[in-house]
Amino acid sequence: MQVTYLHTMVRVKDLEASIRFYELIGLEKTRHYDSEEGRFSLIFMAPPGQPECPLELTYNWDGDDALPDDSRHFGHLAYEVENIYEMCQRLQDNGITINRPPRDGRMAFVRSPDNISIEFLQKGAPLAPAEPWASMDNTGHW
Repeated sequence: MQVTYLHTMVRVKDLEASIRFYELIGLEKTRHYDSEEGRFSLIFMAPPGQPECPLELTYNWDGDDALPDDSRHFGHLAYEVENIYEMCQRLQDNGITINRPPRDGRMAFVRSPDNISIEFLQKGAPLAPAEPWASMDNTGHW
């Protein structure tokens, strides 16, 4: 089963200050996405010539009072998978809790034994909703 590293996500309190910092250490902005509905921005930055190694800066428009608490900065590791349902089934069959099931056929979250959040994203278009995932509730935090 092939997986592809996608990104590492960190939350930021001051988006412009964070962008300036990461530019100062040599990263460049590769992508910017704003979600009006979710009220957040995602800025992807990577070393020049290495767009496949991005750092995702997540900025919540309404603030995040928990920052700069160290436990809130790190978000998750992200991997692209060929078939999100097969990946989740394999993990579940091996005793891993699916914290955020792939109800949408696109995204799922699990936790490592060290409580690190891992995001799986379906390669290409989302898969059609399928059971047991479509009706499965979230479990714990993701």
